[in-house]
Amino acid sequence: MEIWINPACSKCRSALTLLDAEGADYTVRRYLEDVPSPDEIRQVLDRLGLEPWDITRTQEAVAKELGVKEWARDAENRERWIAALSAHPKLIQRPIITAEDGTAVVGRSEEAVRDALSR
Repeated sequence: MEIWINPACSKCRSALTLLDAEGADYTVRRYLEDVPSPDEIRQVLDRLGLEPWDITRTQEAVAKELGVKEWARDAENRERWIAALSAHPKLIQRPIITAEDGTAVVGRSEEAVRDALSR
């Protein structure tokens, strides 16, 4: 199990606290420092069953600068979104937890973190 976190994020800290309380075996990835490659983002999206726009923090300043809210959300523009997430990791929704069964969840709630633990 791996969890992508921003240590400044309260949702990330809550997820870590819950994982620790449950005795989970996991690896922390500080994705702002250890930036995921486009291929890694594609892999996580496949595990999540989501598209890049589904995990993009559109309210971040850089998102507004790039105008991502106006970008088309379709197959033709998918790579543009993935490139933006890799170039600007602050745009990635957090925390993302990869589960043991090959799936992943965006662990913004206790329920989602527990879901990852049960897989």
